[in-house]
Amino acid sequence: MADSGRMIDEFAKDNLRGRLRRDRQALLWKLDGLAEYDTRRPLTATGTNLLGLVKHVANVEARYFGEVFGRPSPEPLPRWQDHIADSDLWATEDETRDGIVAFYLRTWDHSDATIDALPLDAPGHVPWWPEPGATTNLFAVLTHVLSETVRHAGHADILRESIDGRTGARAEHEQPIDEAARAAHRAAVEKAARSAASVTP
Repeated sequence: MADSGRMIDEFAKDNLRGRLRRDRQALLWKLDGLAEYDTRRPLTATGTNLLGLVKHVANVEARYFGEVFGRPSPEPLPRWQDHIADSDLWATEDETRDGIVAFYLRTWDHSDATIDALPLDAPGHVPWWPEPGATTNLFAVLTHVLSETVRHAGHADILRESIDGRTGARAEHEQPIDEAARAAHRAAVEKAARSAASVTP
């Protein structure tokens, strides 16, 4: 029975880690082929931008798979209080795209080492979570970081589409852009929306 439990734990860990690796790559791919300005420029009213999303998720991973389990990242990190205030969601003039991407890649290695080293029930403590939920374990943190990465990869999908129309999770799944088909689809969605609005009480 104990061996069966370990097998289930390893399956769960491998599955979650595989999904995290997939979505890390999807997020990073959204920078490919863009000019420097387009990776950085604010694309929403709150300033959301592609390079800032990568920087933010890198910091999230570094903290959650680092200090939460007593395995601090070797990288210098902003204070977690500043991270919560969203000061890591954009790149300053002094930060390079290559530097931020390299930091994210090194963070992957550190995070993966933590995931490899610990069982799913390994205890951790998240100082920026309110008690009593601040006491957690690797399984909860792994699912949290995965959901955070997926969420921001989704943001990046929309931002990239607004820049040059490119969509998709990976380069190998990308389809040529058919502007006429897109325009027709958008018109159909708009027509349905207007029709529904006209009959809604």
